[in-house]
Amino acid sequence: MDFNSEAFGLQLDAWLAEDLGTGDCSTLASIGADVQAHSRLLLKEDGVVAGLELASVLLRRVDPSLSITWQAEDGQYLLAGTLLGEVRGSARSLLSTERLMLNLMQHCSGIATATYRAVEIVRSVGSSTRILDTRKTLPGLRTLEKWAVRMGGGYNHRMGLYDMFMLKDNHIDTAGGIASAVAAVNQYRNDHDASLALEVETRSLEEVRQALACQGVQRIMLDNFSPEQIKEALAIIQGRAETEASGGIHLGNLKPYAETGVDFISLGALTHSVCALDISFKTRIV
Repeated sequence: MDFNSEAFGLQLDAWLAEDLGTGDCSTLASIGADVQAHSRLLLKEDGVVAGLELASVLLRRVDPSLSITWQAEDGQYLLAGTLLGEVRGSARSLLSTERLMLNLMQHCSGIATATYRAVEIVRSVGSSTRILDTRKTLPGLRTLEKWAVRMGGGYNHRMGLYDMFMLKDNHIDTAGGIASAVAAVNQYRNDHDASLALEVETRSLEEVRQALACQGVQRIMLDNFSPEQIKEALAIIQGRAETEASGGIHLGNLKPYAETGVDFISLGALTHSVCALDISFKTRIV
């Protein structure tokens, strides 16, 4: 992810404006303009750090004169108590940027840590299954949240509605069934010279057979299937399409799904209900 891009810079400006408004009145009132300070960024619990580069961009956008030294890298799994880095400079700049920086870092690190744990569960059973995110992201934060998934060792599903054909239950029911929906997509592909991949959601073994009978289906989603049903579906598919398990899967029940050998497992919980990783930013006058 390009944290130095113009688009991301504008997003940072909007977030800063939301928090600072007409000014950080508490800091402006209590801290002199010439006061210098030293801040230490500490990891308070075990996990994957994601957001150090982002923090650098944010801090320097507020105050280019700040001195920043990191002792860790994005994507590292570290233990509680690790000193992530230090920042020196204007106390006003440090105090006014602290909360936005921590909010973003803690959220991204929480996502990266949850993803890391999911990937480790898959590895523990010797599976080559890949962990995917979903579109269950917060508006305005999708690119950042999906970057955090990559920092944890996961993979990104489609970024939005524009980069993959994905026929879900409502598409299929509205279009009159899997065969009709896939035929319409293939016609659209021809008419618009669209070479995007097509994934079809299935809710039963019968729907798996229907999707498999259609031309142009690259991936079959097995939605809300039990691990036993997934094994049955894989026996039917026999490698003729990629497979993805989804629906009701979380860290607590991930292992038996990984043991099936399905190609992908998508977890909405990586982004929509993740717990922030505890990180502190302690500032002292120098």
